[in-house]
Amino acid sequence: MSDFHLDLSPLKEPLGFIKLLEWFFSMFAFATCGGYKGVTTLLVSCNGLVNGTVRASFAYPFRLNKVIFGSPDPTRCNGTWGETHLVGNFSTTAQFFVTFGILIFLYCMAALVLYLGYMHLYQSGGILPMMDYVFTLSAVFLWLVSSAAWAKALVDIKVSTGPRIIEEISACKIPGTSCLFDSVTSMGSLNVSVVFGLLNMVLWAGNAWFVYKETILHKPNNASPDSGLYPPASGI
Repeated sequence: MSDFHLDLSPLKEPLGFIKLLEWFFSMFAFATCGGYKGVTTLLVSCNGLVNGTVRASFAYPFRLNKVIFGSPDPTRCNGTWGETHLVGNFSTTAQFFVTFGILIFLYCMAALVLYLGYMHLYQSGGILPMMDYVFTLSAVFLWLVSSAAWAKALVDIKVSTGPRIIEEISACKIPGTSCLFDSVTSMGSLNVSVVFGLLNMVLWAGNAWFVYKETILHKPNNASPDSGLYPPASGI
């Protein structure tokens, strides 16, 4: 194998520049999702207690059914406030989105090393461009699937941690007990993660053409009419 030859010129071309953007935006996609932490707060009134605060802290990977609300007071509303959970488990979708983003991040790093150090091998007409092309098409599809699934899960997370959660708490339906929704941590960063997921899909779809141009599917065959397919013309 030839030696590593550092050449930054591919970054000036669409193939390298878009790959750099894909690396950058994939990092934002999984970081804005995987780094989220939030709290849902309710105000509970019961016998001897007015507007006691109960909180449930949740975070990635959003196994909300494992999250327990705290007690409104030491007596647990005279024993009427039992162990209360949030509703839903969205870990599969969230982990798929984050894991795929991390894999894309690592692949882009490897691809940049290939472009900047071994472009002479990449353009030699071997299997590397074709492998890159197949992976690019797969990434477009998986960004679409993972982003759409995560967007749907995010809508459900907002419902499960918003005002409608009171409808699922049996203790709030006991006579003499009332619950009011107070607040939930902003999910702006989670919205951003969906946007970055879709943006990554667009970037990979656009880059597919430039990767395709490096494959043997696009480049003309090096064989010519003088390569032995036809006998040379004889002189008269």
